[in-house]
Amino acid sequence: MSVQRTDRLNSLLREVITEVIKKDVRNPYVSEMTTVTRVDITKDLRHAKVYVSIMGTGAEKEDTLQALRSAAGFIAVNSSQKVVMRFFPELTFVLDDSVDRQMRIESLLREIEDEKSTRSEESDDNDESSSE
Repeated sequence: MSVQRTDRLNSLLREVITEVIKKDVRNPYVSEMTTVTRVDITKDLRHAKVYVSIMGTGAEKEDTLQALRSAAGFIAVNSSQKVVMRFFPELTFVLDDSVDRQMRIESLLREIEDEKSTRSEESDDNDESSSE
């Protein structure tokens, strides 16, 4: 199967699975702040990793991930009704922490910029006092 077709199928599955999680899954442990970031389907179309980003505490993330894993069959059945495929893939949910890592990196970069500006202000103050 071509890479372009696989990419289109991954994108379609991401949209359909997102819709099923938002509209059909009624588990109270599934956080409202759950986003399907990407789907990677295997070449044989039998398995798909579903990467989800979950906003919240560590316990909320773990509870949501467990709830999604236990509802994987339900999600697959409902999704298969919206996507015509000979075999619908078995879904495996994986936590995508790339958003958390990106926020941490941006925070560190801000701290570095703040430190640089503080140091340059101090050196400017020292230059002014030594010239007097």
